[in-house]
Amino acid sequence: MSDSHTLRGDGIAATILVQGAELSSLRNAGGRELLWQAGPQWPRHAPILFPIVGRLKNDTLRHNGKTYPMTQHGFARDRRFAWIEQGPRSCKLALSDDAETRARYPFAFRLEVTYSIDGPDLEVVFEVINTGAEMLPAALGGHPAFNWPLVPGLPKEAYTLTFDKTEPAPIRRLKDGLMRRQPEPNPVEGRTLALTEELFDDDAMIFDQVASTSIRFAATLGPAAATLGPEIEISWRGFRELGIWSKVGGAPFLCIEPCHGFASPAEFDGEFADKPGVMHIVPGARQSLSYRIRVA
Repeated sequence: MSDSHTLRGDGIAATILVQGAELSSLRNAGGRELLWQAGPQWPRHAPILFPIVGRLKNDTLRHNGKTYPMTQHGFARDRRFAWIEQGPRSCKLALSDDAETRARYPFAFRLEVTYSIDGPDLEVVFEVINTGAEMLPAALGGHPAFNWPLVPGLPKEAYTLTFDKTEPAPIRRLKDGLMRRQPEPNPVEGRTLALTEELFDDDAMIFDQVASTSIRFAATLGPAAATLGPEIEISWRGFRELGIWSKVGGAPFLCIEPCHGFASPAEFDGEFADKPGVMHIVPGARQSLSYRIRVA
């Protein structure tokens, strides 16, 4: 089968790669590309984070007293998935454990990813299936990167993120890829986060107590408000945390990351199954998570 597949619907088109089961293009009715095109600042579009989100301490996974090498965000984003279904409005891909994955992650699993277009929405559904005989600890995250600004020439400061609920809880930050011990003040004012490059001077913002289940990315401030252009809304189910990230020093993209899991706390060095944030899936069971991108 082909290396990519394009879905088309009512005012939206999405291209998915077999490598990493990664969304690589998202266009609106006018043909405008909304997804970051893997430029030199960051060579990815929307990687799938599995079986970890963020980093483990010393890039090491511990299980039953043994250690396994596990790099940041896991291996799914770098593996070739198998096509299960390909249709005009939906497709499905899967990744299962093999000798290579078990050398890094000693568990039996199947990860299924389904992309489907429903009106102006692209829905991404993940199924993490425990195909083994022991408990499956895992984390999973979406990592779509959108062009920022969505319309060339608009100032980045014209853009805001609007949450569907107020977000009073503190956020978490990283140091050397690991979660700092102390939470930090939340920069969201009510439901609105005014976007600036300086927000990312301390790397990603991790909302580990996020109240919202949707967020809108749009130009809403200043003179650009008269020429808003496209906007994007992301909603999610099953994910418990949210990451917001762009490159330190500035880059023309913004990542909005629904996640179940996060980087290891700097003080944590225990068994992976005991790590804060992971899912625990019993043998034969599956965990379903999804997010939906609406283009307007």
